[in-house]
Parts: sequence; C-alpha cells; structure tokens
Amino acid sequence: MTYLAAPKRTPFIDVLQGAIGLGRKLGVVAPSTLEKDALMSAAVEQTGLDDFGDPWFTGPFSVLLDSIREEARLNRAGEFAARLQFGKVLADRLTAIEWYKRRPEILERSIPRPVVIVGPMRSGTTRLHRLLASDHRFSHMRSFETISPVPRLDFEKVLARKKRDFRPILASRVMRIARLANPRTLSIHPTGPFEPEEELGLLVNSMYGMKHEAQWRVPTYGRWCERIDATPAYRHLADLLRLVGWSQQVSEIRPWILKTPQHMLDLPALMEVFPDARIIFTHRDPKKIVGSAASLAWNQTAIYSDDVTPHDVGQEWLRKSVLQVERMMAARSLVPADRRIDVGYEAMDRDWQGTMARIYAFLDLDMAPAMSAMQNYVDRSRRLKRTPHRYSLEQFGLDEGEVRARFSAYATRFAIPEETGQPGAVATARRAGGAA
Repeated sequence: MTYLAAPKRTPFIDVLQGAIGLGRKLGVVAPSTLEKDALMSAAVEQTGLDDFGDPWFTGPFSVLLDSIREEARLNRAGEFAARLQFGKVLADRLTAIEWYKRRPEILERSIPRPVVIVGPMRSGTTRLHRLLASDHRFSHMRSFETISPVPRLDFEKVLARKKRDFRPILASRVMRIARLANPRTLSIHPTGPFEPEEELGLLVNSMYGMKHEAQWRVPTYGRWCERIDATPAYRHLADLLRLVGWSQQVSEIRPWILKTPQHMLDLPALMEVFPDARIIFTHRDPKKIVGSAASLAWNQTAIYSDDVTPHDVGQEWLRKSVLQVERMMAARSLVPADRRIDVGYEAMDRDWQGTMARIYAFLDLDMAPAMSAMQNYVDRSRRLKRTPHRYSLEQFGLDEGEVRARFSAYATRFAIPEETGQPGAVATARRAGGAA
C-alpha cells in the first residue's frame, strides 16, 4: 500500500493560534520578536547574568534568525514557540557559564573513550543507543537533559533537601504539548523524560545543528552550517556534557554513549574534540532513510508553518541525507580502523543479540553483565502499544529510482540490503523496541 497524502497537523495548533492572537489583542501575550539583540537582552534580564561564554554562537544565531524571517514563514504558534525556545537556550547558556565559574572542577572532568553512534536519521541509532545505555557501565544523556542540559543555580540545595529536580517535570510538560500538537510524535520517536536521548540539544545550545532544519524551513541557515567548521560547537557540547555528568553525580571514568545524525556531517569536529572516540557507524536501505527523515521533518515543520509543502520537505531531506552519507564516507578515515565498526539495520532486526555481541567484542567488553538489562529493554519495548510510523517516498514527491541512484555508491560500499514490506512497518517493533 502506498500512502499518497502527507499527514495533516491536529486542530490543537489552530486553537493555540487563536488563543495567541486573542492574547496579543488583550496585551497578555508579548509579541514574538525574533531579533538577536532583543532576545539576548531578555535572557540577561531574566537570569541576572551577562556572560554568554564563547561568542562563536552569535554567528549561527544571526544566520538562523535571518533565515527564519526570510524563509520559514512561521505562523503565530511557530513564532511564539521560537521565541520561547531561543529564550530558554540563551538562559541555559548564561547559567552554564555561571556554573563553570562557581564550580571550576566541572570543566576538569575527563570524557574518556566515548562510544559514538554515527548514522543517518532513522537508521536504527536510537535503538542501538538505548540498548547500550541500558548497560550501567556507560553514561548517557536522558531526554530531560537534552531539553534542559543546565540545572538551575539552586540545584545543589535541591539535592541536599532531597527535593525533585524541576527539569524532568518541565520535560513532561513539553512532551505533553508536543503530543497534543502532533500525536504521531510517539510513533516516530518514542521517548519519555528519563529515556536515553541524543545530545543534539547540546549543539542547539550553540544555535547550531540539524534540529533547526527539522523544525523550520531554513535552507539558507542549513547550507551555511554545512560550510563552517563546527569545532567550537562541539567544544561547547563537551563542556555541557561535563556539566551533565557532574549533575548526574556519576563517575567520570564511565564512557559516554553518544549519538546524533549531526555527527555524519561533522566527523572532523567530533574527532578533534573527542580524539579517542570509538565510532559505531549504522547503515540502512536509503529509501527508508530518506522517507522516514522526510516524514519526521514534515511532522514538525507543518506545525510551525502554514506555508510549506511535503514536496519542499522531501527535496530538502533527500539532499541532506545524500550529503550526510557523502561526508561520512569522505571523513571516516579520520577514525583509526581499530576504533570503528559498521552495523546494518537489517542485521540488528534479524539478530539483535548476535549484532550486540559483535559490538561488545569491538568495545572489548564482556556482554554478559549487560544482557539482562538489554533484554528488559527489549521486552518493555515490545509491550508498548504504538501506532506504526507509516510513510512513503511518494508522500513527499520522491521517486524510488532517483533515491536508489543517488545512494548507489553508499549502498554498494556497505552492502546494504533493500528492505521490503509496508512502508514504515518496521520489524524493530517486534524485535527490539521500534525506536529508529
């Protein structure tokens, strides 16, 4: 079966837009000013802090704001959400720098031999990440930490009084609103406040990364980011990772499990900042990568703009996905051969235990102590009842033959088998959790 119509957003957004419009007329909702100086000044006033750290982030921030104004065509809800998002990111950045001043030992924490999963969007990176994160010999980000990586400045008092950290509560609220705006979110990327999550939010703290492109139509910004050296953003990511580890109160000798598709584009920066990283490259049938990535981006972009088409989204994520694999193939030699391994999506579907055994051998670790925790994750995921993530290339104006041709060198290089069956009917849901 082919799914020809791209899904529509829920009526919740139209109701929200009406409420925002009414609130502005009554003077209880502030205008969504998306100007850099105004946003930064508001964050300074809110926090009482004025040190944003390395000013590198103001470059991508300026380009992003220009691209939003000129290309994104945001609706009222989109403008409102963007103002809140930028305000939070800037406040987090100010607070992080203050933490480093108060607790300089945070920046002295080491990040030894991180295990970094590098693969295209929707290539099984989440599944692999969560399986490895179930092993308590590793450290990992949790979903509430990628939303709010920086604890409040009273965090130590909260811990001393054994009170609840507010960040998981905030994450629950954010996720609740996201699901009202688009109930397909749960099937596309199942998560919860304490689920293992990728570190893309740490790159967002530098106003850098593909999260913005999956959220808004900002092609000028995307191409600008593709041309620059992202090393400063990765250095800031590493410092935020040190802060997260300190706030988790875990040993710094535990290797981190990291993953985000952004690393496909930025392997040189990743290896510059984490020179002893061990890399797990994931691979999947390109037509599944492109179709699912376009679906993910469409389901977000359609919330924030009334003037974007599935065709626009499809063409952009075909281009972006091709660039990801080209950059990865060109730069993977930066990783010594004994510190990289390739894992196929289909192999994980067919035999997740055998594939994980191969990964643990690569990491020079005994898998036996982690086996029970990984099996618990698989069993728990199987019990969750979710609507399958269904999509097709045709929804986004894409042709299977063109996709196959654009990725032919990639598919040949890594002997990637073609997946068959219903679009989106991912076997993972039956075998190891259904997360992409």
